[in-house]
Amino acid sequence: MAHLMFCLRRLPHLTREQFQDYWRNVHGPLVRSHAEAMGLSAYVQSHSLPEATQTRLAQVRGSPLAFDGIAQLWWHDRVLTPEQKDAARRANAELLEDERKFIDLAASPIFLVEDHEILRLFTETRA
Repeated sequence: MAHLMFCLRRLPHLTREQFQDYWRNVHGPLVRSHAEAMGLSAYVQSHSLPEATQTRLAQVRGSPLAFDGIAQLWWHDRVLTPEQKDAARRANAELLEDERKFIDLAASPIFLVEDHEILRLFTETRA
């Protein structure tokens, strides 16, 4: 099943902590409030670890610095009615308006991916 990945970089005036707090405690609940209208089946936020950890990892690999986080979204496999499509468009517009408050959209790639699971040795449980 394809899903969306959004690699996020914060706006320059925000600290990593401010960015992650807003993303989790303001934007996250906003996404949740629109989940049904958008047909979402899952939404996961992956927050980056402190920059010192990321800087060393990037140096070792010769790669650019990490993103501030990654959002992943999955949708139900369903056909939307015209009314549902309108509701999803309105929800997406509201989410985009909110994203402009904390995400550097021009520096944050967004794309669809298809998973190919290669290995799973354990089952993760979350609190």
